[in-house]
Amino acid sequence: MELLDIVDKNGQPTGLTVDRETAHREGIRHRTSHVWLLRRRGDTVEILLQKRSQEKDSYPGCYDISSAGHIPAGVDFVPSALRELKEELGLDAAPEELVYCGQRRFSCHSVFHDRPFWDNQVSNVYALWRDVEPEELTLQASEVEEVRWFPFRDCLAAVKGNGIPSCVYVEELELVAAGAGLTQEILG
Repeated sequence: MELLDIVDKNGQPTGLTVDRETAHREGIRHRTSHVWLLRRRGDTVEILLQKRSQEKDSYPGCYDISSAGHIPAGVDFVPSALRELKEELGLDAAPEELVYCGQRRFSCHSVFHDRPFWDNQVSNVYALWRDVEPEELTLQASEVEEVRWFPFRDCLAAVKGNGIPSCVYVEELELVAAGAGLTQEILG
């Protein structure tokens, strides 16, 4: 059973914990870390998306953040982000390589596998500049079906226009662009 800290609106633990299943059934606020891999190819900035496994409890088969995950109780944002990178992609990174882009708070209700799913998260968002080919990564099969680089502008347009099956938020892509110093380059 995966235990999560119950947190306030700023992502600070309240001293109480909840199991992941209950958090998503009842909409209890918890924390996640999001890491977006970026690279340059000529004049183009690319962003790596992972395609979620068909077995995931939410958004199966959809493109998502390069690496993301729930933060276990008692753990902080950065150590969790680094652990998820290693688990999901087989990628090692140092804390100082993560570029903090900001914090997002969101809540959404959906149904997956015929069960209600209520996500209520406080997420720290990071960028990581890393030029790596998909075949160099070791994907966690239970989490990730595949990874794919997209030109950042094309990814943003596809998410805005529902051009790819994704659970990516436009606001988060804009946060990454701003945090990585790419606002003019990506957003115009």
